[in-house]
Amino acid sequence: MALCIVPFRADLAPAFTRLNREWIERLFRLEPADLKTLEDPATSIIAPGGQIYFALDGIRPVGTVAAVRESSDRFELAKMAVSPSYQGQGVGALLGEAVIQFARAADAGTVFLLTNSSLSGAIRLYQRLGFQHRPLPPTTGYARADVYMELVLGSRKWGPRESQSP
Repeated sequence: MALCIVPFRADLAPAFTRLNREWIERLFRLEPADLKTLEDPATSIIAPGGQIYFALDGIRPVGTVAAVRESSDRFELAKMAVSPSYQGQGVGALLGEAVIQFARAADAGTVFLLTNSSLSGAIRLYQRLGFQHRPLPPTTGYARADVYMELVLGSRKWGPRESQSP
């Protein structure tokens, strides 16, 4: 498997939508917040200063993830999807690292994510990437979200920030 991670290109937008719809519709249901993001990722994610990454096997998109700008120093790791035949092969870790590197380059202090407790493999991946469980915010925008995790990044402007050990 010769994978490469590439940033958003307009020709890959349909793959972002397809890969995410596949897993969400298989396990949950599409919600209004999903539709907003999936129908026009260039406007909803890229234009406000975020990024979408794709894992390509040759020219075939087999995974994707978004870094959604929440504020000047916070990004959400969102819409991670990996084709079932590529799961368990490190694709998610590569995609997650791409979001973390993007957030660091943007001098973000925090990357957060929302997920569901039934997605134990994804939660283990996020923990390996350094995310830690935090209390679920009162509103998340997703009925299925029952897990909130954060990764505190070191900032190049202010020096390293301390994070608690797991």
